[in-house]
Amino acid sequence: MRVFVTGASGWIGSAVVDELLATGHEVTGLARSDTSAAALEAKGALVRRGDLDDLDGIRLGAEAAEAVIHLANKHDWADQAATNAAERGAVQTIGDTLAGSSRPFLLASGVAGLTLGRPATENDPSPAHGPDAPRGGTENLALEFVERGVRSVSLRFSPTVHGAGDHGFVSIIAAVAKEKGVSAYPGDGTNRWAAVHRTDAARMVALGLEKAPAGSRLHAVAEEGVTTRAIAEAIGRAYDLPVTSIDPAEAQSHFGWLGTFFSLDLAATSTVTRELLGWTPTGPTLLEDIDAGAYGGR
Repeated sequence: MRVFVTGASGWIGSAVVDELLATGHEVTGLARSDTSAAALEAKGALVRRGDLDDLDGIRLGAEAAEAVIHLANKHDWADQAATNAAERGAVQTIGDTLAGSSRPFLLASGVAGLTLGRPATENDPSPAHGPDAPRGGTENLALEFVERGVRSVSLRFSPTVHGAGDHGFVSIIAAVAKEKGVSAYPGDGTNRWAAVHRTDAARMVALGLEKAPAGSRLHAVAEEGVTTRAIAEAIGRAYDLPVTSIDPAEAQSHFGWLGTFFSLDLAATSTVTRELLGWTPTGPTLLEDIDAGAYGGR
């Protein structure tokens, strides 16, 4: 297929582009910078210059494609309103462009915040509705386009998509540990984070493009839940630091804006996804990656 990918040079997106090219698809990636454009061209992908605010460019990219994979997000934690507005505008534009075509539209979402007290499953609908919701409520917005003839599929990623070079949440937690000289976890450390290796996540996306029916919710989850204590202990081993519990009320002051998120239980399953796609994760676990030096250390 001719696939238009936003976020094509990002942490997940660059791995998805590699997987798509390896399986014979033609990829056009949205690129904001000369560096991103050059990286995509070096892989053999085509480039459309622009960003999430360039809705005309996004529309043209979607029009020329046989499928769209939307992975870009501004991730501006200091201005969530602007981030949500840009995300919703992009998804609305892509959906309107693909309406009536039966073309695939896969978009990034997450397993965080779906349920309380148990692991989230693919059957759990997103509670985020409307432009003021997290991510601008775009999972539900995209799935509404199924009734308008779009093969919309939600790609729900684990809170940590890990691997060497990851600059996401676990890298931030590791940086805080190094700065403060102690690897900490909130409370008793029994809250859990779902996890998946970057290459497994990319393979799931490619399989979803080929196999997932309209309205599917796919979970990029290899490990149902890794406890925050185990994460902190692995970081402690990596940096030869003491490991300690901190009062959850102090998590935000210790970890910064990530403190509240690190205190949440974000477990999820992927049984439906594995059976639907024939997807079996094979990459290293999160703790194996930390122990192997993916996040630095001794």
